[in-house]
Amino acid sequence: MAPKKRFLLRVDPELYRRLEIWAADELRSVNGQIEFLLRDAVRRAGRLSPSKAPTKTEENE
Repeated sequence: MAPKKRFLLRVDPELYRRLEIWAADELRSVNGQIEFLLRDAVRRAGRLSPSKAPTKTEENE
């Protein structure tokens, strides 16, 4: 697996706070939660092949 790409993301503080709570509810880091949500949005839009769907391990990061 290739190393993950790093980039800076600026987010409204209130949105970040809500992401923190959501991530904690699902036992993920905020970074893992954002990646999960983005991957799910890309999959739903039909822009990700089924073989690239998150595994259970990736979902719980």
